[in-house]
Amino acid sequence: MSRTDNPVIRALLERRSIRKFTGQPVDRQDILAILEAGRWAPSGLNNQPWRFLVINVDDPRRTPLAECTKYAHIIRASTVCIAVTLEKDAMYSEMKDHQGAGACIQNMLVAAHALGLGAVWIGQIVNDQAAALAALGLDPDSHELQAVIALGHPDQEGGSTRKPLSELLLEEI
Repeated sequence: MSRTDNPVIRALLERRSIRKFTGQPVDRQDILAILEAGRWAPSGLNNQPWRFLVINVDDPRRTPLAECTKYAHIIRASTVCIAVTLEKDAMYSEMKDHQGAGACIQNMLVAAHALGLGAVWIGQIVNDQAAALAALGLDPDSHELQAVIALGHPDQEGGSTRKPLSELLLEEI
């Protein structure tokens, strides 16, 4: 059996950022499964400082949230957005907690792919923390936005390239 036949490795290798969606609703159970995948990400001291806010298509916060990023069209086109924040009181190490949030978001993206959904990590939105948190109705003294995941049924094939592994290795193995 090839290593790439493993379903987890295959999902990691096949997942792509999806920016166009059909508009078909996402099942609540799929959203819960994606949130569970994020919940089980590793974190320093197992502090699990991430918090999730699910913004459905009819949520009034959706429009002001979209205005906080140059990728507003993606937020508008998605069926669901998941805002991932760090709860500041639960943090213990800024670097480790940011790394944990990245692992959490990656788990959620892979879970979405495994469920046949499309998703994209919108990170640019964090450039204006104050506006994004205000759009979400969250206190900037309590939360730090890490990303918004735009999610839905894919209406495009994802594509990507990667550098050869030899370019990324600092030493030959």
